[in-house]
Amino acid sequence: MPPTWPPPEPTEVQLTAGDAVLAVDLRGAALRRLRVGGWELLDGYPAGGVAPGWRGAVLLPWPNRIRDGRWTWEGEELQLDVQSAAEPHAIHGLLSWQPWAVLSATDDAATLSTTVAPHPGYPFRLAAAVDHALAPDRLTTTLRVRNDGDRPAPFGAGVHPYLSLGATEDGGIGDAELSLPARTELVLDGGMPTGERAPFDGAVGRIGDRALDTPLTDLVRDDDGWARVRVRGAAGELELALDEAWPWLQVYSGDALPPGQHRRSLAVEPMTCPPNALADGVDLVVLEPGETWAGTWSLAWTPAG
Repeated sequence: MPPTWPPPEPTEVQLTAGDAVLAVDLRGAALRRLRVGGWELLDGYPAGGVAPGWRGAVLLPWPNRIRDGRWTWEGEELQLDVQSAAEPHAIHGLLSWQPWAVLSATDDAATLSTTVAPHPGYPFRLAAAVDHALAPDRLTTTLRVRNDGDRPAPFGAGVHPYLSLGATEDGGIGDAELSLPARTELVLDGGMPTGERAPFDGAVGRIGDRALDTPLTDLVRDDDGWARVRVRGAAGELELALDEAWPWLQVYSGDALPPGQHRRSLAVEPMTCPPNALADGVDLVVLEPGETWAGTWSLAWTPAG
């Protein structure tokens, strides 16, 4: 009898609304592509390809880095897998390469889900779901987390979209105009917190040669409780908004990315906590068994006239 093989499965789910088309990779639930007419709003990657720089990824149960992958919870010393000998930190959680299931899908909305299973460095069980709703002028996304274990579970969450303003060459993000709704910067050394914070002026203006890889907090919020990032370039203007579940932003101008990706787009990452939060205990979400958390963010676009 010949060997059997698992049947081929879809690699992504695609949504449409007017001229807007969204592709979500079922590996990692990454936002692979968002196109509106001829404008690629996300600096994504080919279908079935590897997502460089964690493009569009869901970052759970921690965003950013954990120093040396070491942390302690309730007296238990824990060790996460680290990135490499050159960068000996645990980075961007456990789900970037994990398959997600489609719970529901229509032409313009979808819900995907997966489980964070207990791991040697993270002995907790979380259910995760992400809800996408696409409109002709806006994408709205909600990340939901439930503690499916039998003990309190700490976590942090983030998302990692790279916003594209039409630049196709390295360095092109320098021509964009940027406004950030933040008043405080977490000072880093080698990507890790020093323990210091500094005032931050969010009126960046033209990015130019400015290098950004910056965790930001003390967010300025509108009357509706949402904070709004605005970035404008040749293709149009993007507004990334985040609700009060996200008290942090990381902004990255892609300076360490290789040729073909270098400073071509801007990563704007809603986060629940800063780098090294599992170890430092800063702004962690802690869920009791059966408790849930949810955070919503959106991306709106106005094409250039």
